[in-house]
Amino acid sequence: MRDTLTGSRPASGADAAAMLAADLRTEILVASEGEELLAFAIFFDLPEAVFARRCGALDDLFVRPDRRGQGLARALVDALCAIGRERRWSHLRWIVPEADRGAIALYERIAEQADWRSYVIRLDRDASL
Repeated sequence: MRDTLTGSRPASGADAAAMLAADLRTEILVASEGEELLAFAIFFDLPEAVFARRCGALDDLFVRPDRRGQGLARALVDALCAIGRERRWSHLRWIVPEADRGAIALYERIAEQADWRSYVIRLDRDASL
């Protein structure tokens, strides 16, 4: 998703895929056309203590730049909501960088803004900017 990580060795697609495949908690939805990957959503099924249920946490949603604006992101979010209803999640949550105006425009149309703010403590500043 990023060409480089500031001050850090860029991860190859193979490195990232291997890391995700090795983590049993990671789930991935993909949108494809034949063998061609168009978009993906990485998510987690997590315990939600406040509601004594489980919730979905969307970690990353990526659509190839040449396929944006075609409804792929919306379709992936809709598919995650269907998974969540099947699993009886209390909610699906995610964060998005303030600078990502395109994604924010979509999310403001299909979701409601949460009642909480996100904060971060950067443990490795070079790898998390």
